[in-house]
Amino acid sequence: MKLRVTSALLFLLIVAVLLSACSASSSKVDKVAGAADTIKKDTLVLAIDGEPDDGFDPTTGWGQYGSPLFQSTLLTRDEDLNIKNDLATNYEVSEDGLSWTVEIRDDVKFSDGQPLTAEDVVFTFEKAKTSGSVLDLNNLSKVDEVDPHTIQFTLQQPEITFIYQLTSIGIVPKHHYSDMYQEDPIGSGPYKLVQWDKGQQLIVEENPHYYGKKPYFKQLTFLFLSEDAAFAAAKAGEVDVVSVPPTFAKEEMAGMKVINVESVDNRGIAFPYVKAGNETEDGVPIGNDVTADKAIRAAINIGIDREALVDGVLEGFGTPAYSVADKLPWWNPETKIEDGDMEQAKSILEEAGWKENSDGVREKEGLQASFTLLYPADDQNRQSLSMAFADMMKPLGIKVETAGKSWNELGEMMFSNPVMMGWGSHDPLEMYNIYSSETRGEDFYNTNFYSNPTVDTYMEKAMQASSQEEANKYWQKAQWDGKTGLSAMGDAPWAWLVNLEHVYFIRDNLVIGDQKVQPHGHGWPITDFISNWHWDDEKEG
Repeated sequence: MKLRVTSALLFLLIVAVLLSACSASSSKVDKVAGAADTIKKDTLVLAIDGEPDDGFDPTTGWGQYGSPLFQSTLLTRDEDLNIKNDLATNYEVSEDGLSWTVEIRDDVKFSDGQPLTAEDVVFTFEKAKTSGSVLDLNNLSKVDEVDPHTIQFTLQQPEITFIYQLTSIGIVPKHHYSDMYQEDPIGSGPYKLVQWDKGQQLIVEENPHYYGKKPYFKQLTFLFLSEDAAFAAAKAGEVDVVSVPPTFAKEEMAGMKVINVESVDNRGIAFPYVKAGNETEDGVPIGNDVTADKAIRAAINIGIDREALVDGVLEGFGTPAYSVADKLPWWNPETKIEDGDMEQAKSILEEAGWKENSDGVREKEGLQASFTLLYPADDQNRQSLSMAFADMMKPLGIKVETAGKSWNELGEMMFSNPVMMGWGSHDPLEMYNIYSSETRGEDFYNTNFYSNPTVDTYMEKAMQASSQEEANKYWQKAQWDGKTGLSAMGDAPWAWLVNLEHVYFIRDNLVIGDQKVQPHGHGWPITDFISNWHWDDEKEG
C-alpha cells in the first residue's frame, strides 16, 4: 500500500487546518495550542507520515503494517512481539493443522453500539479473501460460525503463518459494510473516525464502547503534510507528535524531545536474477544480463559499506541490514556477512572474468558492468541511498546510474532494472512473497524473478510446520543451509542495505511507553499502543 502526502508548506495553511480540526471536535477546543499556550489536556495533533490512498478498510490491507486503530484484531502483539489475545479469549489448532478454532469475547461492541459477534468475523475474512488485495488468504478454504462467539477457520493445507492473519486483519461490521466503508469505517478499536478532509487532516475521537483500556486522549487530529511542512508545524508548537526523516533528527526543537524507535523497515536493492530476453504476459521486459551474473551480486554485497550508509545517509539513525527480517525470530544470524571489503569484492569479479577497461569499468565478453538503479522519485531517502551506493561502486569498477521514477513507471521497469525497494513485516510470509518461485512477477513481490527449488522447499515446510519454533528453523534454512540459500551467503538476489530507525519529535511531557520493533512505515505503527499514551503530570504546566 503506497502512501501520499500533500506538498503544503505555508504556515497559514497549517494553522487553518488545525483550527478546522479543533472546531469540528466534540470537545469544543477553543483555540489551537501554540508554542506558548498550555498543552491541551485530552487532545493531540499528529503528523506521522502520509494518508492511505486506499482508506481504512482492513479487508483490503489497512492495518497490515501497524495498528488498524479503528478496528480490533483477534490476536495482537505486545511490545516484545509476543502474540496475545485481543478479541479472542482462546484459540486451538487441530492436530493436522487444518482447523483453527477461535473463541471471542462476548462484551464487545462496535463504535455505533452494535455487538460484535462471530458473524462479523466470518464476514470480514470472507470479504478479505475475495478482495484481490495485498492480503493472501488463498489457503483459507472456509470460515464458519460455530456459535455467536466461536469461529472455525478451515485451511486447504497446514499453514503456521496463518496466525499472523489473526494478528493483522481488523474486524469490520457486517451491518455497516459497503463499497464506501474505506471512507466511513466503523470498528471496535479505541478510536472512531469523525471527519476526514482528504489531503489535509483526519479527526478521530474516543470510541465510547471500547472494551479495552480507555485512552487518555479523547481526540486525535492527524495532519497530512509534507516532511518540511510537518517539521515547521512542530517547531511552531502546532503539532504534538511528528515523524521526521533522519536529516531533521538532530535539529533542536523547543519543548520537544526525540524518540527513535528500532524497526525492521529496511531498504535494499532487488537485482534482476535472470538474463534479459523474456517478457511478461503484458509485454514488459524481464531480466538483466549484468545483474544475472552471481559474481556481480556477490561482489556488491561484500563491497558495500553498510555502516557508512547508516552514518552518512541516515545520520546514524539506523542499522546495517542483511536480510528482510534482521533480528526477528525467523532471521538466520549466520547470514550477517562481513561487508565493506573492497579487495575481496574485486577478487570475486576478477575470478569471474570481469576485467577493468581503460575507463575503469569492468567488462566480460563485451558486456560492461553497468546498470541503472531506479528509486521512487518522491522518496528523498531512497534517492540519497541510491546515489551513495552508486559512488561506492565506482572503485569496484561497476558503473551505476540512478533515476527516480513514478510508481507506475517502476511497475513497468522493475523486472529488468535494479530497484531500491523497502519492506519489513512482523509476518515471515513476507519472505515467501519476496523470494518464492510462485510469486515471480506478482505485483511488487518477486520482481527479480528469483527461483531456487531448495529455498522453495524450505519455505513450504516452514509454512506447514506444527509450531512456530519448527517453522523458524525452516525459514532460517531457506536463508542459508550451509550450501545454498536466498541470502547474500547464497544466491544474493538482493543487496539489503539499512534498517531505518523511525524518528519522532514528541512533546517533552508526553509519555508513549515502550514500543515494539516497528515494521515498514505504512499504517502509523507508532499508534500501536496509543491507549497507553498520557501526559507526565510531573512535567506538565
